[in-house]
Amino acid sequence: MIERPEPPLIAGEREMLRGFLEFHRATLAMKCDGLSDEDLRTRSMPPSTLSLLGLVRHMAEVERTWFRRVINAEDIPLVWSPDGDFQVAYNPDGATRAEAFAAWQAEVEHSRRIEREAESLDVTGYNARWEEHVSLRLVMMHMMHEYARHNGHADFLREGIDGVTGA
Repeated sequence: MIERPEPPLIAGEREMLRGFLEFHRATLAMKCDGLSDEDLRTRSMPPSTLSLLGLVRHMAEVERTWFRRVINAEDIPLVWSPDGDFQVAYNPDGATRAEAFAAWQAEVEHSRRIEREAESLDVTGYNARWEEHVSLRLVMMHMMHEYARHNGHADFLREGIDGVTGA
């Protein structure tokens, strides 16, 4: 059973952003809770190939990119694609819950550490894709956007697998 932390109702900016990001991370884990590897690899309706396992793998890449590569300026490849192709993560063929969740949780832990160690939300990193510097504040807001959007996909995917709705 996944425990989902409730974000604070009253807090400073950083605590509020952190709380909502943790809420969204836990929501994705809840959507996958209790499912087999086969269930997690179940794809949505054609032509989409989206799956819950693909979403978890994708979010590992997103966490890695924004926190480690952009904010922390680490020169590291993506988890599943040395060529920088984000689409590779979506392919659940041969993937398992164990490897996907281990990678995702490892990246989340790196992200948490980087955010905690940052002097402020005004810390910046360079986003090569955008050719712009961005703040940690923007990264945290962007991450909430990514999770919220993909958690909506996860709602539909989970309902299609076993009828479970809500979070």
